[in-house]
Amino acid sequence: MPQLNPHPWFLILLLTWATTMLIFLTKTLNSKHLNHLMPSSLQMKTPPSWTWPWF
Repeated sequence: MPQLNPHPWFLILLLTWATTMLIFLTKTLNSKHLNHLMPSSLQMKTPPSWTWPWF
């Protein structure tokens, strides 16, 4: 049985890992900016009172 040269397989593994990490990094950085903070003037000062509907 012939021996496989590990050098090209290591390069393929390294490039695959780097590509996957780059994709995850861009997804992570893009998802951090989805939630925008509201200015304090638009936020409600006190929440409305709440009761159980059957009481």
